[in-house]
Amino acid sequence: MPISGSEIVKMLPGRKPCKDCGFPTCFAFAMKLATGGATVDKCPYLSPEVKAKLEDLLAPAIKLVTIGTGDNKVQVGNEEVIYRHEKTYVHPPGIAILISDKESDAKVDEKIKKVKELQFPWVGLTLKAELLALHYESGDKNKFLALVNKASASNLGMILISQDLDTLFAARDLCADKKPLLYPITKENIDQAIPKIKEKPTPVGVRGASIEELIPLTMKLKEVGVDDAILDPGSKNLIDAIRDQTFIRRAALKQGFRPLGYPTIAFPCFMAKDGLKEALTASAFINKFAALIVLSDFDQYTLLPLLVQRLNIYTDPRFPMAVEEKYYEIGTPDENAPVLITSNWALTYFIVSSAIEATKVPSYLCVKDAEGLGVLTGWAAGKFTGDQVGAMVKKSGIENKVKNKKIVIPGRVARIKGELEDALPGWEVVIGPREAAGIGAFLPDYVKTLKK
Repeated sequence: MPISGSEIVKMLPGRKPCKDCGFPTCFAFAMKLATGGATVDKCPYLSPEVKAKLEDLLAPAIKLVTIGTGDNKVQVGNEEVIYRHEKTYVHPPGIAILISDKESDAKVDEKIKKVKELQFPWVGLTLKAELLALHYESGDKNKFLALVNKASASNLGMILISQDLDTLFAARDLCADKKPLLYPITKENIDQAIPKIKEKPTPVGVRGASIEELIPLTMKLKEVGVDDAILDPGSKNLIDAIRDQTFIRRAALKQGFRPLGYPTIAFPCFMAKDGLKEALTASAFINKFAALIVLSDFDQYTLLPLLVQRLNIYTDPRFPMAVEEKYYEIGTPDENAPVLITSNWALTYFIVSSAIEATKVPSYLCVKDAEGLGVLTGWAAGKFTGDQVGAMVKKSGIENKVKNKKIVIPGRVARIKGELEDALPGWEVVIGPREAAGIGAFLPDYVKTLKK
């Protein structure tokens, strides 16, 4: 559970205001610590014991774990709420594709290519899977190491799966700098694994036959300073998995139970063999509460729905989805292309841009930041006025792109026409359709007038 500033201040040295931490008093420093606005190391007078205790108390209820490096790293954990509507979810689950060392080279190449190339533009983002889960099944250690080398060259994040501990750590040694996840660490191998983990620290996947079996394993790892862990409660089916995932989440966030305060991993690839059932199982894990999800395979038709679901669940419900304020080129517009404007609510942008694209008329679409509101709502809230739209048009640089100084505004905000003309001297403001559905009939005829 979060510790309050008043509790923290009792643990501070209580010296006369030295201000060495950058704050006027110990109490001010304590309040900042409690809200995450400062770090413990700012106070030079804390004893090592108190510093360690404070760091533990201030640590997030669910550990933040990073797999991979650079642009391809995947961060999971550090969640603060059980239910999304309470605040927001923070780190979307990483989606991995399972690659066995028994598969052919062609199949391995195909799966790696899928993760690298199956990417979908969406609301100014790129939706994609992130991880390769490499499974040692052949019994040939050299074959598995060759697979690890090939996968490592892709620079994607990796999960190394091997029941044989020597093979697991030999594979780790090939790519330790890439921070792979090592799986599984169990009660049978943990004592042998700990010295090897500490040699080249990387995240570890801890597997138990039950939640109860996980607790002494994470406590043992914590005692020796290994704290980057992912939990697998060993659930055998979806019903058990949802029960276990929910129990772990509640224990960490509601009871502050540190031994279960880690992200979790789920394996739809081992729970459901049929492609559709596997995708549905993965969908359940996105909602309930897996941080890593491993699929046996996917294509664009199974992956895209999962990625969109993940985006929707991990979008902050306190803020509307929005796109960047700027002008967008639809098709290949030239100096005679029409210029239209709309707000930056993602739904509005995609409906309007799709309607323009359907006309096959190359156009410029200016998007005004209305703080994620639709056009009419934005106007009512004072965020889509003529003056503001005019300032955005000037700032965007669209004036240098077109010969005809005409701009089409949505019919629902026709009342800003005069104000916008005052804000854009030399421009003609044209009132467009009230609804995006009317763009199909309006735009082809309108563009003809620009070429006269």
